[in-house]
Amino acid sequence: MPADRGQAAGPPTISEVAAEAGVGRATAARTLGGYGYVSPELRERVLAAAEKLGYRANALARSMSTGVSHTLGVIVADIGNPFFAGVVRGISDTSRARGFDTIVLSTYEDLDEEVAATNVLIDKRVDGVIIASAAVDRGEVAHIRAAMDRGIPVVLVDRAVASLDLDAVVIDNREAAREAVEMLIAAGHRRVGFVWGPPASEAPATRRGLLAAASRNLWTDGERLRGYLDALDDARIPFDPELVMVGRKTEERATQEVARMLALPDRITAVFCTETDAVTGALRALRAAGLSYPRDIALIGFDDSAWAAVMEPPLTMIEQPVHRLGAKAAEVLLDTLEGAEPRRERHTLRSRLIVRASVAPPPEA
Repeated sequence: MPADRGQAAGPPTISEVAAEAGVGRATAARTLGGYGYVSPELRERVLAAAEKLGYRANALARSMSTGVSHTLGVIVADIGNPFFAGVVRGISDTSRARGFDTIVLSTYEDLDEEVAATNVLIDKRVDGVIIASAAVDRGEVAHIRAAMDRGIPVVLVDRAVASLDLDAVVIDNREAAREAVEMLIAAGHRRVGFVWGPPASEAPATRRGLLAAASRNLWTDGERLRGYLDALDDARIPFDPELVMVGRKTEERATQEVARMLALPDRITAVFCTETDAVTGALRALRAAGLSYPRDIALIGFDDSAWAAVMEPPLTMIEQPVHRLGAKAAEVLLDTLEGAEPRRERHTLRSRLIVRASVAPPPEA
């Protein structure tokens, strides 16, 4: 029996665990590192000794010797955003149940931050990466390819990237937007504002120009814009570039753009917001103009939440299956790590339009 280590001693070492268990250091290292063969009897003795001494394995050292860290890297735009918080929770719950930890990094939609985050995860020797990428075109994905070239499988979540042949777990953004705008049209609205459009300096004058601008946008935003246009086309409502927000995607910008649409000679009677901050910006603009919903303006937004349900009146919102998005992305990645052949397909989940009380016919009706 080894001598008492004493309160001043540092963390126990593999050698001390081996001495406590009465085995060689190599046997203790194989047991605690999870590699090589160790008889059940010796394995039990080593684990009991490790528990007694409070031994904690060095995960990085173990990954260097075994090539496996049992860790997934997750890159999202903003972990403080309730949408991404829900996605990460789904990833974490699923990975933990299958014996994997997660490292989460935020990029704030900054491509340079995303590149740096990817390099951090490569250096940490993660087994796989789940990423909500801000990349749009082929020239912006070198960091993702670098991870793949090192044998690290990658799964996209929330956004597809056209130039990457990877598994992507997304929702039906185009159909979700189309259904929401169809509801507004069915209520009698023909002047429907779209809030959170392409980051262009000015609104393209034509539908073709708008779609070209959308192609340089995040995939989710582009798909939602296409759904908006689909609903207008189906109802034979002409496209009006004045009704589409362009520019920086901020709550302040959304407030300015909705105020502009409300000041048009033929103003909007409804607004479709494709992000939570867009909804908040629209509500601020309505309040500043002395208007209310649904009496003066009908409103539908993306990303249902508890606050939307307790608003007065409660808001009609699109609910995304955020936990399931993360869980599915983790399932796809973990299946690949366990030997399944990557399917390299788009896994599309359904969203749900939660109908409440923010839609009514236009005032003149």
